[in-house]
Amino acid sequence: MQRLLWIGSPFFSGALASCGWDAVVRHNFEHAAVFGWRDLVRIAGFEPDVVVVADKSRAPFVLGVEDFPCLTVFYSVDSHIHSWQPYYAQAFDVCLVALRDHLERFSGFRLAAENVWWSPAFAWAEDAPEPEISKDVDCVFVGTVNETLPRRAAFLEQFRQRIPGLRVVTGGYRHWYARARAVLNHCEHGDLNFRVFEAMGCGASLVTPRIGNGLTDLFRESGQMLCYASDSPGVAGAVDVAAAAEDAAARVRWLLEHPHEAAAMGRAALAGIDAGHRERHRAEAFSGKVRALLVNDPQCAARRKKNADAIRNTFLRLPYLLWAEELTGIGLGPAYLAAAKGQFGQPER
Repeated sequence: MQRLLWIGSPFFSGALASCGWDAVVRHNFEHAAVFGWRDLVRIAGFEPDVVVVADKSRAPFVLGVEDFPCLTVFYSVDSHIHSWQPYYAQAFDVCLVALRDHLERFSGFRLAAENVWWSPAFAWAEDAPEPEISKDVDCVFVGTVNETLPRRAAFLEQFRQRIPGLRVVTGGYRHWYARARAVLNHCEHGDLNFRVFEAMGCGASLVTPRIGNGLTDLFRESGQMLCYASDSPGVAGAVDVAAAAEDAAARVRWLLEHPHEAAAMGRAALAGIDAGHRERHRAEAFSGKVRALLVNDPQCAARRKKNADAIRNTFLRLPYLLWAEELTGIGLGPAYLAAAKGQFGQPER
């Protein structure tokens, strides 16, 4: 294989070391920053053969990528809340998309459909049942609930009226999933979120909205999870918040009344995750596809680099100018202005 630099949220990058790469360097960061080619070479300690830019749910933080001399990959996870991502992705050779229903948003412009790959969320290696813990919580939701997620807050309020034993917590989820007789999920935007995989990876009895994005293709409804009607606009069969809460509460009541069936469903969910939906599975699939692309289309990066000016003018200039105005207050405006002109940290052409 070859040498890879992964910058941004780690996701499944920790599992790449066992996938045949000669070297894998990972770099995550939390400060306000942007990076060009020379920055990435300095971080890696070598000129990478593959650069992966992984979604951090913030403005684009690798600039000038349309001119990079190596194979480039953008990993989109939050396309349901970031409409700029399909434009930015056109500067790359490959795009991983977590939400299957969004694949067409990224292909058909410059990126061909065969270079836009579905890579759904997954369970972490550390997600596992804790069999010694007693089930002393009826139902738990672990996740963010604030003013940026108004539909979720309204749904949980309605749900709690029906299931008073609901616990809503943030932070570490594994201990809570071990204690809960039922784990509740909510999808504000109809996205297939990590909570589905994490709960199932812990062997929990999951109640989740019936959405698209491949949910019922990956897992068996009633066999590995219970689904309720979603309250997310745009989801087929979506209902209002009260109806969604009532439907979800009915599923949870059934689990509470049928503990043996609930336990069996949790075991089936865990088996499904172990069979194909842990981080190592995503790392293996990604590595295999990249390996095939490097062999079958060795000029992929060269073609993109040859068209860098057109890519920048067509897909990047306007978003970069908007980000330059938006981020001037934190000192990043000039970087986006330079990137819009093709003058940010570029390698020799």
